[in-house]
Amino acid sequence: MSYDVIVIGAGTSGMMAAISAAEHGAKTLLIEKNKRLGKKLLLTGGGRCNVTNNRSAEDVLAHIPGNGKFLYSAFSQFDNHQIMAFFEENQVSLKEEDHGRMFPVTNRSKTIVECLSNKMTELGVTVLIDQPVKKLLIEEKKIVGVQLMNRDRYVAPCVVVSTGGKTYQYTGSTGDGYLFAKKAGHTVTPLFPTESPLVSKETFILSKELQGLALQDVTLTVLNQKKKPIVQHTMDLLFTHFGLSGPAALRCSMFVNQELEKAATVTVELDAIPTKEQQELTQEILEMKKENRQKSIKNGLKQLLPERYLLFLFTRAKIDYDQPLTQLEDKDIAQLVTQIKHFSLEISSTWPVEKSFVTGGGISLKEIQPRSLESKRIAGLFFTGEVLDINGYTGGYNITAAFVTGYVAGKHAAEIARYTY
Repeated sequence: MSYDVIVIGAGTSGMMAAISAAEHGAKTLLIEKNKRLGKKLLLTGGGRCNVTNNRSAEDVLAHIPGNGKFLYSAFSQFDNHQIMAFFEENQVSLKEEDHGRMFPVTNRSKTIVECLSNKMTELGVTVLIDQPVKKLLIEEKKIVGVQLMNRDRYVAPCVVVSTGGKTYQYTGSTGDGYLFAKKAGHTVTPLFPTESPLVSKETFILSKELQGLALQDVTLTVLNQKKKPIVQHTMDLLFTHFGLSGPAALRCSMFVNQELEKAATVTVELDAIPTKEQQELTQEILEMKKENRQKSIKNGLKQLLPERYLLFLFTRAKIDYDQPLTQLEDKDIAQLVTQIKHFSLEISSTWPVEKSFVTGGGISLKEIQPRSLESKRIAGLFFTGEVLDINGYTGGYNITAAFVTGYVAGKHAAEIARYTY
């Protein structure tokens, strides 16, 4: 069978690539190895699907620390606001939540998958499900089609590889695209987990002392080997039985992994009250001491932080919190403030890439045309989404990159296919 454009992978970027190619006049085939479309997409945003983010395009790119600048050209053609417009035009109403995150009003990922599926049907995209691709067909540095595991061959002058990374492997993201890319002569940079919980072997973590404790709007900082800050994020944080999770930890994980390549452990520092400087906090504790003279230390200072964390810090600062607040000396206050503002712990690893939210690394961007996402190695071959060496923070940024790259690759593949005949 002959087509203009073949797309491999019916995830976020694959379905958008197929829609874009068909909208731009290409006879399009979408091939998916799972028995259903958008398997991973159904899981995103806790099953509600955080489709994009309502910040400026510039701000969205700033939230893609893994090579976001590469996407400037693609964003000039299709951006997060056009993603929102696409869904509104196709009868999917969106709503904005904290930090600019956009969700379908229905609160169901299925709404997004059905919208993309219906749009493909409307545009006449042929969809093959439960059909794994075995290899790309390449002749004289040009793509000519694909061969399936069942030996069926489909011919096309343009193929878009949208197979995802290596996270959530049970959804089908098993790294097929990296193998296709390597066989086509592409470099695949080392893969690593990003947006991943942090693992620590600190005694208090192993003893589960703080397990389940959530802290809001705290600052987590990753330090380098010279104890200088590399990156910091002010968000919510969760202590777990293995270490740290929650948005602040996930956002720091990429930088933790980069430092772990140089050392056995990486120090992170937690500031539980980032809105106040040390001096201001010291003064506040002195005022509390004056006002609550009759109370014990733990009751007189209980407004500072959640009780469980505060008692933990008293212990770390070697303060007997059952004694009267009047007994609290200046050196004790200084030690407590240091613990509140600079509590440090060692991180030994993150969760592996298979269990993480996003794959870092991927097909080298030096070998991809930024405007079209076409391979510089093989004419007519395109790559989109997480298979590329691009990764962003959670909050709708990775899915935005997937939709954008899918749309742009589909559009350019359709244009090239038109000129090929």
